Amino acid sequence: MKDIPSVTASGLGGQFHGSLLDMVLGTGMVVQFVLLLLFFFSVVSWAIILMKYLNFSRVRRENRSFLKSYMKSAKLSDVLADARRFKYSTVAQVFQAGYTELVNMSKNPGGASAPSPEMKGVMNMERALNSASDSEITGLESFLSFLATTGSVCPFIGLFGTVWGIMDTFKGVGMRGSATLAVVAPGISEALIATAAGLAAAIPAVIFYNVYLNSIKAMSLEMENFSSDFLNSIERNAMKR
Repeated sequence: MKDIPSVTASGLGGQFHGSLLDMVLGTGMVVQFVLLLLFFFSVVSWAIILMKYLNFSRVRRENRSFLKSYMKSAKLSDVLADARRFKYSTVAQVFQAGYTELVNMSKNPGGASAPSPEMKGVMNMERALNSASDSEITGLESFLSFLATTGSVCPFIGLFGTVWGIMDTFKGVGMRGSATLAVVAPGISEALIATAAGLAAAIPAVIFYNVYLNSIKAMSLEMENFSSDFLNSIERNAMKR
């Protein structure tokens, strides 16, 4: 009985090692470039995720503190001092925009009590509040587009690396004239790492993008409710005068 010649996968992706690092190092240059690109997307995405988590935590905490101060204060001028302390509070920034517009419309700026505008100025104040809210929302949404891009693009980048790696594998098979499992399997398994890396980068980005988007919607609603309450308070004071 003739001996069956042993066939290795050298030139088609290296020996079939169990180590993930060895499999990555055994890939071709194009696949390695794809993995490096996906690693960049993943690192930046996690940096944004952590940064947004810390930022949103501060915003929620300071919003709660500012609203408590706002409900307890009898004068808007007293609230202004507290609003300036809460730099991360989106509601406090909206209040400052509304109060600034209130002062500009007041006939007695700088008084000890809160300025009282004419009813015709309420629309101007509403525009100022809406503009401040839009500005705060834009700040909250910063860098989230990168997470959306990562979630939509990385799976296709990984798929490209996999397809390229499989093409190299079958090209090597054609040159060697052998298509045994021992020859094909290492190259394909190494190429599939690119798809796995693409999914590993995309899945967290998509999850946290949706989580933060819902958080922004909640904060936007909070600013909208505060703006309505602030306007109602100003209108009631204007009517009394």
